[in-house]
Amino acid sequence: SSISEFLLLALADTRQLQLLHFWLLLGIYLAALLGNGLISTAVACNHRLHTPMYFFLLNLALLDLGCISTTLPKAMANALWHTRNISYAGCAAQVFLFVFFLSAECCILTIMSYDRYVAICK
Repeated sequence: SSISEFLLLALADTRQLQLLHFWLLLGIYLAALLGNGLISTAVACNHRLHTPMYFFLLNLALLDLGCISTTLPKAMANALWHTRNISYAGCAAQVFLFVFFLSAECCILTIMSYDRYVAICK
């Protein structure tokens, strides 16, 4: 016997709360897309922001986009379509990508803090 899919725990049992969760998650997702998109655009378009600190900030924004895009769309789809299952491969991909993006964010934050430390101590 092999596992082909998992059942996820529902955030809410009633349809109204599921729709509320969908709209809240959609708002969070769009806010993250807008904020990180604005940071990326500002850093990429303004030549005065082509310094190491803003390079790291651009990478942090892109990693945040990847991190939030691995889990939130599936959660929104589950809330909207009243489904609870996820395939084994989909779950493994989500866990791998989520851990990868979070660990990369931690590395970028560590490098950014060291960059600020070096700038202050000069």
